[in-house]
Formats: sequence, C-alpha cells, structure tokens
Amino acid sequence: MGNYRMGAYALIAVGLINLRYQSGQANVLTHSLIIAIPGLVIFLLTFVKSARTFLLRKETKAISAALGLLLIAYAALN
Repeated sequence: MGNYRMGAYALIAVGLINLRYQSGQANVLTHSLIIAIPGLVIFLLTFVKSARTFLLRKETKAISAALGLLLIAYAALN
C-alpha cells in the first residue's frame, strides 16, 4: 500500500503545483483537478479494506501505474 500512497501523494502534489504555476491560464482548475482527483481517490482507497485486495492484484497495479504516468505526462505537457 505504500507505493499506492506515494503515487497518490505525487498526483495530488503535481495537481496543486499545476494549479499554482498556471494560475493565469484558462480552465486551470479543471486541468489540475483531472490530475489531483485520481490521486485523492487512490489515496482514500488504500484505507478501505475491501479495496486493498483489489489494489494488490497484478492487473490493477499495472493499470494504476500506467494511469499515474499518463496523468503526470498530461501535467507536464499541459
């Protein structure tokens, strides 16, 4: 669960940093929330016992890693 929490923290932080540094751009809140909300959801799921078994599956790990990388790339390119 530690890796999920660290990834979630990273997404939340990148979303907040994106919000701050692009404050003059149009739709910055939407773009930042697209990055931060999945991080918040993953972070909260790590505390739900029934979700932990789902998160520890091999397929879920691969999908969440790919999603995290795509969101960070989205933040960098946006």
